[in-house]
Amino acid sequence: MKITIIAVGKLKEKYLKLGIQEYMKRLGAYANMEIIEVPDEKAPENMSEAEQEEVKRKEGERILSKISPPDAFVISLEIMGQIITSEKFAEKIEQLMIYGKSKIVFVIGGSLGLSNEVSDRSDYALSFSKMTFPHQLMRLVLLEQIYRGFRIMKGGTVS
Repeated sequence: MKITIIAVGKLKEKYLKLGIQEYMKRLGAYANMEIIEVPDEKAPENMSEAEQEEVKRKEGERILSKISPPDAFVISLEIMGQIITSEKFAEKIEQLMIYGKSKIVFVIGGSLGLSNEVSDRSDYALSFSKMTFPHQLMRLVLLEQIYRGFRIMKGGTVS
């Protein structure tokens, strides 16, 4: 299985980089993992709604250009997405594998969220909470949950 995470923005914090490296290493036993970073747009404070939509549109174009192959199953992280348990998340990944989806693409938007075009391309909208998290932190949280999902599928425990 090939799993790609497309994320807006560069990761800067060392502690996040270290955590991500650890989970990427652990996940190597279960899947071929890749993280693709796309540049974020400058988003000054006090932008109009139209300016915010333009920022999301530009970031969205970059995201969509990286989704490959065209039949990849896309899971977008969205605050209004489905909230599920770790066990249901593991089931979702397992079902995709059973039904022959060998490529899953997770999408993490920028600070303003995702464009409508990215949401429309998504096959499944997932939310980790109704709370808002820094998009850079979500990379680590997502990787941990993917790892936990594979461990659940294998009948292992994750502490």
